Amino acid sequence: MRAAVDGLGSPYSLVDLLPAVYQEDPFTVRLTAGWDTVIAPVISTLDCLDAYLDPRLAPEDVLAWLAERLGTQLDEKWPEARKRAATAGALPGHRDRGTVGGVRERIALATGGTVQLVDSGGVFTSRTPGTPFPPDLPSTVEVRVTVRSDEETGFVDLDSLTQQCMPAHVPYRTEVVRG
Repeated sequence: MRAAVDGLGSPYSLVDLLPAVYQEDPFTVRLTAGWDTVIAPVISTLDCLDAYLDPRLAPEDVLAWLAERLGTQLDEKWPEARKRAATAGALPGHRDRGTVGGVRERIALATGGTVQLVDSGGVFTSRTPGTPFPPDLPSTVEVRVTVRSDEETGFVDLDSLTQQCMPAHVPYRTEVVRG
């Protein structure tokens, strides 16, 4: 992946690590120079490993790999800033997954809009199996996303994203509002 960088040199020449008698041999100098070219991307990657693991600094191809490792999904159509924000928010998002705040944050990161969740907050229990729900208890969570333009929601499949974020037993309804 990083091997395609032209002119990338190694900060640690292998010939300098050899005894002086080999440093004077032209064949050994040429041989180790070839190895320096081959291992330069490896040394560069190891020297910059912290930048590869930081979503704010990672190259875009590494960012997709990092997001996958952190358990989040990126859409190829998203702008780069949104991909970086979603990747950076992956770990805190796992902690809050399924909560009102977690659902709101994940959908807001993906859409770039303002998210409002309307939930009844009520609980219904019964000691008798099969008891119907009371008719006045709202049965769904309303997910309302307010966006500035048509282009922002064109990048996101809101229904599948909401399905990923919401707990499995919670019915929901999505709505996009142009603001």
